Amino acid sequence: MGEAAVSDPTGLFVAAAVLVAATVFGLVRVRRDGRLRDTGQGDGLRLSSGELGVTLGERATLVQFSTALCATCPGTRRLLAGVADGTPGVRHVEIDAETRLELVRRFDVMRTPTVLVLDRTGRVVRRASGAPTQADVVSAVELAAAV
Repeated sequence: MGEAAVSDPTGLFVAAAVLVAATVFGLVRVRRDGRLRDTGQGDGLRLSSGELGVTLGERATLVQFSTALCATCPGTRRLLAGVADGTPGVRHVEIDAETRLELVRRFDVMRTPTVLVLDRTGRVVRRASGAPTQADVVSAVELAAAV
């Protein structure tokens, strides 16, 4: 019975395949995590001041979807608020994903924090799933303000 288990390498191959797949998934996720990227939606994705409950920023608006149990949301909140406070015409708005499910579905929010960068008209110009870097946020704000 012990010899049959040793001579059949199927279990070893399955374990190796699972390990390789998990490693590839992890590397892809780390590479994409928090990156502000183009939404690819053109003019299709917009948020109005009525939906946000505040007026849009004159240059750009930083929208953050958060939840109560999100570990990285407080740091993202501080980062986005700092960029908004230090940049004239930029506003930061935080949305509770648990109470605004219609927006979560519309913007396909799969995790928190999710950050949207809007231009002055409310069009989404950049999006990040996960905590973005300050350099990425500043660059996205400059892009939104130039539109």
